[in-house]
Amino acid sequence: MRRSLLTLAAVPVSTLLLTSCAQPAESGGDEAAEVGSGGVQNQLSIVTGGTSGVYYPIGGALGTIIGDQLEGTSASVEATGASVENIRLLGGGEGHIAIVQGDAADQAANGSAEFEANPIETYSLAVLYPNVFHAITLDSIAMDKGIECFSDVKETRYSVGDIGSGNEATTNQVFASLEIASTEIELQQLGYAETANALSSGQLDAGSWVVGQGHAGITELATTEDIHIIEMCEEERQAITSGYGGYTEHTIPGGTYTGVEEDVETIAVWNALVVTGDFNEQQAYDITEAMFENIDQVVSVYAPGEEYLIPETITNSPVPVHPGAVRYYEEQGVEIPEDLQG
Repeated sequence: MRRSLLTLAAVPVSTLLLTSCAQPAESGGDEAAEVGSGGVQNQLSIVTGGTSGVYYPIGGALGTIIGDQLEGTSASVEATGASVENIRLLGGGEGHIAIVQGDAADQAANGSAEFEANPIETYSLAVLYPNVFHAITLDSIAMDKGIECFSDVKETRYSVGDIGSGNEATTNQVFASLEIASTEIELQQLGYAETANALSSGQLDAGSWVVGQGHAGITELATTEDIHIIEMCEEERQAITSGYGGYTEHTIPGGTYTGVEEDVETIAVWNALVVTGDFNEQQAYDITEAMFENIDQVVSVYAPGEEYLIPETITNSPVPVHPGAVRYYEEQGVEIPEDLQG
């Protein structure tokens, strides 16, 4: 079941207690395109994800930092379909800074998957935290269908995520790594809230949330339903992490979600803050510096990311680091690997 692509809408950030103003990324207004001397963008568009996810509040916190710390610069946070769409918005000049999953950025750089024959080169300002692959079903469904390992989702009604999202891209790559054909799944393409509703109403058997651990949508679902997180069994993890996309093994600790008391083995992918190669070097430096000097504001909207939101995490970047950001990290004593220096 396919549905229309999520429209980039102006979502009032006051609902998230964020101070950045929101306006549609596709508006193309003169203010959004205002450029100062030396190619500095005076008004930045930060493209994120859905309002119920983690990208959106992080983008709002970053927008607040930029507005407060960079003189003459403001930033708006835009709700989008997330990673794949965000990279396309950067490539089209409709976004200036994007939060994306590392596998989507890697695919864009290599012109593969959703970007086949249309590569889009990006550079990272920062690496944020790992997105964890949650394959969610209900206890009753897992028992009825005998779901123990991820490959057991064959012949189920499964949501891979919103159209054009990093969630969809990651799930499709996982299917490819495990040689699960699309014809073996009754595939649906739903956002997180829709996936939760469909599980609760019996219209879906399982779905992917490729999100930060402790995600609010899963937490909320677990308060009303007995959820089951499908394990990535050992051979499955090996097949995925040894293949394409830069995935790593990950353990979701028992107790992270209500009713899930045992550890669950799965995989994860790093999230990155990215820009295009022509983004002003000094501005890239200033934004990176301002973010880390005010990182408590980012932690305040996503506390589970605190251990990762440090300069050293940049070495996990899925794409080259922007030269302006490289200068900041080197000043902090972080050595950037040669293959990450653009």
